[in-house]
Order: sequence, then structure tokens, then C-alpha cells
Amino acid sequence: METIYLLAALWFFAAVLSTVLANRLKISIALMEIIVGSFIGFAAYELHLTDKLSLNADWLKFCTGVGAILLTFLAGAELNPDAMKSKLKEVSIIGLIGFAAPFIGCTLIARWLVGWNLQASLLCGIALSTTSMAVVYAVMLEYGFNQTDFGKGVLGACFVNDLGTVVALGLIFAPFTYKTFIFIGVTIVLMILLRPMTHYLIKRFAYKTAAIRAKWIIFILLSMGVLAMWSGSEPVLPAYIIGMVLARTMERDGHFVRRLRTLTIGFLTPLYFLRAGALVSLPALIAAPWVFLALFAGKMISKISGLFPAVHHFKDDSREKWYYTLLMSTGLTFGTISALYGLTHEIISREQYSLIVGAVIASAVIPTLIANKFFLPGHLLEEPLLDDQIPDEKDIRNKL
Repeated sequence: METIYLLAALWFFAAVLSTVLANRLKISIALMEIIVGSFIGFAAYELHLTDKLSLNADWLKFCTGVGAILLTFLAGAELNPDAMKSKLKEVSIIGLIGFAAPFIGCTLIARWLVGWNLQASLLCGIALSTTSMAVVYAVMLEYGFNQTDFGKGVLGACFVNDLGTVVALGLIFAPFTYKTFIFIGVTIVLMILLRPMTHYLIKRFAYKTAAIRAKWIIFILLSMGVLAMWSGSEPVLPAYIIGMVLARTMERDGHFVRRLRTLTIGFLTPLYFLRAGALVSLPALIAAPWVFLALFAGKMISKISGLFPAVHHFKDDSREKWYYTLLMSTGLTFGTISALYGLTHEIISREQYSLIVGAVIASAVIPTLIANKFFLPGHLLEEPLLDDQIPDEKDIRNKL
């Protein structure tokens, strides 16, 4: 146990360092955590201490997995269904193009330029077609865009984009079985029953029993995560859907949302982003830099060339258009999940996995850095609420 505590302490020291550096350099904290994690991974490799980081230890994978689930849930909870109805055309068109353009482009590059076989090329196209809900939501939350119509549109398009990735992965590499239909059926039933069940639980127990709301939501998320994994899907997908179902309920309870964000952003997601950076195999990238550059450039060019005309149709301000496009060009969660699926099922080799994940993580860092440095649409941000303007729990109970 001493080793686990020591490693955890070192990871959180890295998280604190990342926060300080992000504040000094005026860039996203999530982005800095990925960068710091990659330096830690490289230093460990040079010192022959990679195994000491325990990157594949069960406790670390569990914490990072739960962090991704909770972060995805919170992102879904930002999308009020009423607001989404008014943006259905926008998020559908942009999200589908955001998936299709890099999927086709990167598949062709991997197959005909790099020379991989068809299966590996298709897996590469799927992994690089994603956008990063984790990075995008972390940036939205950090700057306050999650409270704007603009931010809700970006998050909605990210969901459609990643939904296309999940469906493509399932259709091409994991054909639908009876498990899939059970998962879909349970999800539909949950979408109908979850909100009234949660509303009753909050009204009856929330202000009498310690943290029952958090316990209930974590129970639902982990239960559906298990069912998703059993069916061959990924646990972050039902987390997003559950967040959308509970969006109105969460909107009424600002204090609880803030506590859940503190748990997620303060404890779980730093481990997720730091581990993601540390997993990059720099020796594999150095051994074949042109392949890494070809895959990264392929994703960026195909994403931007497909997305910018679509975003241009819905947005007038140039900073909004470029910010929207660049954030949609990021990748991390579903990209690494897809690559890991390919490695586990022997669709791609470990070298191919490192090259794909390297391109995925580079797409999380570089577009976000450019977007926040040069195209931040600050005119959309409102003044933040002061502490005495935030409703207390008595006001929340009255609303319920």
C-alpha cells in the first residue's frame, strides 16, 4: 500500500504543478496535464523506470475510467434537451461531418500512404475520427462557455461526432449481438424512468441523508458502464446519455453540481489526463516520425476542411468559427479507447497503437492551444456569479 500512496502523491504533485503552469502560461489545465504527463512518461523511459509509474495498475485504470465517466456525465448534464432541440440541425450536421471527414481521410492515408492493411487502416480512421469530449468539456468549464448557447452547441456536436465513432467501431469490428439489444433496451427504459426516480429520491432524501445524490448517480453510471462493457460498447457512452436525461434536474441543483465537479476535476480527471500523456511512447514516434506526422496532419486537414464550411454556415463571427472548428478537431477519450480496442483484439500492433495514440494526443494538445491562444471568443462570456448570488439549498428545495 505504501507504493500506491507514494505514486498517488506523485501524480497529484504533478497535477498541482500542471495547475500552476497552466495559470502562468494562460492555457487550459487539462491541456497542461497532458503535456506534464508526457514529460513524466519520457523521463521514466529514459531512467528505465516506466514500470514504476504503474500506468496499467488496476487502481489507476479504475480512477481514470471513473473520471472519464463522470466528466462525460457532467458534459451531458450541460445539454438541456430544450436548448438542444433548437440546435438539432447544427449539432447533427457538424457532428456527422466531424466524424465522416477524418474517418475517410485517415483511413485512406493509413491504407495508401503509410501502407497498413485494410483492418488496421479502418481502425486508424475510427480512432482519429473522434473529438475529445473530456478536453472540450474541461475547456468549456474552465472558461465558462458551458453556460452559453455556443458552448452547448459545441458539446452537442461532440456527442454526435463520438456517437458516429462508437457506431462505426461496433459495425465494423464488433457486430451487433443479443447483448447489444439488451444494452439498448435497458438504456431506453432507463431514459424513461431515471428522471422521475431521481426527482423522487432528491425530494424525499437529498437534504436528510448525506450525499445520497452523488451515491445514486455514481451507482447508475457504474451499473450502466458494466452493462455497456458487457455488450461490447464503452461506459462513457451511457454516461453522456444519462447526463442529458438528468440535465433539467441537475440544472436546478447548482450546489450539488459544483460538488460533483470538485470531485471530478479535483480528484479523478487529473489522473486521467496525466496518464494519457504518460502513455505516449516517444521512442515509437521517434522511430517513425513521418508516419506520426502523416496521421496527425491527416486528421487535422480532413477535420478542418470538413468542419469549417459547416461551422461557417451556422456562425458569423470569425473567432467563433475557428474556435468551434479547432475544439471539434481535438481527440483523446474515444480515440485512445478505439486504439486500445484494436490493440487488445490484435487488429493493430503495439507500434501502430503508439503512432495512433501519439497522433490522438497531439490532436488534444495543438488545436486546443491554438484555439485558446488566438481564437478565444471572449465576447460570449458573461460575468461570473458571486458567491452570494448563488442560490442556497433552501432555494433549491423550493424550486423542487
